[in-house]
Amino acid sequence: MLIAVNTRLLIKDKLDGIGWFTYETIRRIADSHPEHEFIYIFDRHYDKSFITSPNIKPVVIGPQARHPFLFWIWFEFSVKRILNKYKADVFVSPDGYVSLSAKTKTLAVIHDLNFEHYPKDLPWLSRKYYKYFFPRFAKRADHIATVSEFSKSDIIQLYHIEKDKIDVVYNGANENFCPLSDEEINNFRKKHSNGKPYFIFIGALHPRKNVANLLKAYDLFRNTYEFDIPLIIAGFKMWWTKDMEKTYKGLKFKKDVIFIGRQTASELHKYLASALALTYVSTFEGFGIPIVESFYCGTAVITSNVTSMPEIAGDAAIFADPFSVQSICDAMFKIASDDELRKNLIQKGNIRKQNFSWNKSAESLWQCIEKLIQNT
Repeated sequence: MLIAVNTRLLIKDKLDGIGWFTYETIRRIADSHPEHEFIYIFDRHYDKSFITSPNIKPVVIGPQARHPFLFWIWFEFSVKRILNKYKADVFVSPDGYVSLSAKTKTLAVIHDLNFEHYPKDLPWLSRKYYKYFFPRFAKRADHIATVSEFSKSDIIQLYHIEKDKIDVVYNGANENFCPLSDEEINNFRKKHSNGKPYFIFIGALHPRKNVANLLKAYDLFRNTYEFDIPLIIAGFKMWWTKDMEKTYKGLKFKKDVIFIGRQTASELHKYLASALALTYVSTFEGFGIPIVESFYCGTAVITSNVTSMPEIAGDAAIFADPFSVQSICDAMFKIASDDELRKNLIQKGNIRKQNFSWNKSAESLWQCIEKLIQNT
């Protein structure tokens, strides 16, 4: 069989959540199934490190799909042409976008529908594109994978998709994420936080990541309690808003908020494994990969009590109301003041992490692909 894959989000040193899902699952599938051929469809020059097996053929087609009009052109003309040219048996799209006009059997991975719940977080044109096309993508796809039971339920309810058409494929964590020794942690903290334990946030600085409330909660925590604990923010500022900027400028303890931007997986591992706790209090998540990465690193987790986060974190996190600054502050205090609680959460996270691995993700995604192959 020939399996075509949308790999436009495989960009060297710029992998986001969907990019990591694509890389970690598809490379394992291609390696495990040498009897099948795989076409990787890129929209720009690709890094050769992504071509991990001899049964993978990379194809580059334009235009670069980074704008709603270009999305439509790329999927409806460029991708369709490649699917027809190579006579692909299955098309896998890990970012959920599909070609509505192509006849190829299609598996769409729809990670979440955050734009349906928080449309104003997106630019007007992108919002219109997503709200118009994603219901159509969901209906056009022959099968859908999504990353949590929460997202599956959301897709069923909002798009009226039959539940048998959707399978849950959980995310995993980078295999290099693991605990550091006490000596490594101390040395890292000396270099990056003046030797102090710190909270860390990881993710794009998007409104739904709730950065403004996290900053307010951090300032309240520092004003209320005598803990000299910095806050490190790891993420790209592409979605930095006026509300975030105003909040940051008004902080009493802004000198202790450290922005480090996007990091490589290797550096991010060290930052996360050396942290006192992850503070991941989004208002909406389809999964929340940093939660699982924290489990793998032996780092305690503070996360939100909404959407998918309770499902993913289970009993291995402190939950906060993301809409309440006081609730987030209280969670920070619990972690900072109770070493036994933190150790207990880490132990539970070590057990919880066994539910999430990229090997399991790849196996589950392959089962979705097999369902399409058997029906071709």
